[in-house]
Amino acid sequence: MESDSVAAGLDGYAASAARALPSGHTLTRLHHPGPGAPALAPEGPAAAPAVVVDVVAGGVGPAAAAVTAAVALATAPYAYDLVVSAGIGGGFAPHAPLGTVVVSDAIVAADLGADTPDGYLAVEELGFGRSVHLPPPALTRRIAAALREGGQRHVVAPVLTLSTVTGTAARTAGLSARHPRAAAEAMEGFGVAEAAASHGVPAVEIRAVSNAVGPRDRAAWRIGEALDSLRNAFRLLGTTVFLEDL
Repeated sequence: MESDSVAAGLDGYAASAARALPSGHTLTRLHHPGPGAPALAPEGPAAAPAVVVDVVAGGVGPAAAAVTAAVALATAPYAYDLVVSAGIGGGFAPHAPLGTVVVSDAIVAADLGADTPDGYLAVEELGFGRSVHLPPPALTRRIAAALREGGQRHVVAPVLTLSTVTGTAARTAGLSARHPRAAAEAMEGFGVAEAAASHGVPAVEIRAVSNAVGPRDRAAWRIGEALDSLRNAFRLLGTTVFLEDL
């Protein structure tokens, strides 16, 4: 569903044959000859295109997403310049209303740590590991500029990764207190960023808000609206940032 929206947004790109990953996932290759040129037809010239975007649905949760991203990176016949974790997610009020696209300036594993009588400790405070990946600031600025110029409502802010989706007011308040700038939560971004970092490739997370973070109210979810925003975001990026030198 989310990967379909990403691919649909890249409608100026032509699809090549799918690639099966050893993990069992299927990766769809989309390609474009570069700025100022029409997309190649699937049966077009054999010359390597200037821009290649591989799209894969990586599974649910940080572990599954990390494995899929790592396998895709390790088995690719070419080197990647960027890894994007994309999808829909919950938005923190008041930063990210429904339909807003959140571009990460930090990808945070918000439950990677320990509970103590004095409160939560991130893994860094325990003296090992990391819980934050920072996308290149210049990249987030370029993404935000493309969305702004295209009229897409967006915000640049931290995106939290959680293995368990937030469903109570108490947990929402706790997360907001620890991460006051956070605009969205999802379940995969940190895993994808960790895999990308292990291969020396920058990563960014892009989330379209389908629901408010807090007590579960499925009647208030707007998944269709969020998928439309996600598709539009990639339509804008596919004609701007993705065609530029990363």
